[in-house]
Amino acid sequence: MSQQKWTTVIKSSNKMTDMDIKGLKNCKDLIFLFVRRTFVAKYKQTILGPAWAIIQPFFTTVVYSVFFGNVAGLGAAGVPNFIFYLSGTIVWNLFAHSLTETSHTFTGNSAILGKVYFPRLVMPISTAISQFISFFIQYAFMLCFMVFYLITDAGITPNIFMLMTPLILVQLAVLGMGFGMIISSLTTKYRDLNMVVSFGVSLWSYCSPVAYDMFSRSQLMTNSTFYNLYMLNPVTPAVNMFRYAYLGTGEIDWLFYGISWITTVAVAVLGAMMFSKSEKTFMDTV
Repeated sequence: MSQQKWTTVIKSSNKMTDMDIKGLKNCKDLIFLFVRRTFVAKYKQTILGPAWAIIQPFFTTVVYSVFFGNVAGLGAAGVPNFIFYLSGTIVWNLFAHSLTETSHTFTGNSAILGKVYFPRLVMPISTAISQFISFFIQYAFMLCFMVFYLITDAGITPNIFMLMTPLILVQLAVLGMGFGMIISSLTTKYRDLNMVVSFGVSLWSYCSPVAYDMFSRSQLMTNSTFYNLYMLNPVTPAVNMFRYAYLGTGEIDWLFYGISWITTVAVAVLGAMMFSKSEKTFMDTV
């Protein structure tokens, strides 16, 4: 009897470090299909379709510009409020949407995950990648306003750090995916987390320099303890880097940017380990 060679081996192991990395490499087409499904489903049966990717950050930016920029005076000095808030909003959305959408991986896809086997990490990876489609629509929208402000000499000074854009975007998407996988793993047993994710992300945005310029807050910049705690928020250095690259406002703190990357890698690894452990038993609790 000839010995058969199997292409795929499904093992039952409950170790947190047991991740099907090899299987992931063979699922590139599946990841692409899930990316397409996620994006199409998001705007299916909507009148304006992908235009919502621009409408939502546009009105958010208008609200920030009027109330935080003009009324409260929290915008950046020397830079138009609109482009300042737009730049912060689109990178924050990439992180926030990666987190919130990934956090529903098990509960939102239980019908698919319970019928057929494939490496479960395909789902959060494809969810995070799909957020880049909306981001690049918003990014093109932002570049149009940048060209306008450059022509009118409004004070923005794009610089060489724009080359860091891919690194910034990957970091925010991976960070959001990592936190999302941690929450998704926990929500298989603790459904309360589903109720607080959106609320928690909203609060997080106010702990990040999205709606205000942290460098114009004298109390924040002069109090070293407060500043250090604030900069330990891994989103803060990334947002500052993006704004500095495109607008020339603020500054880059390389120490905390490095710490931000270390945090991102740690969260992503922990999230993947918890996700891989939960995927083996989630059908019993979802």
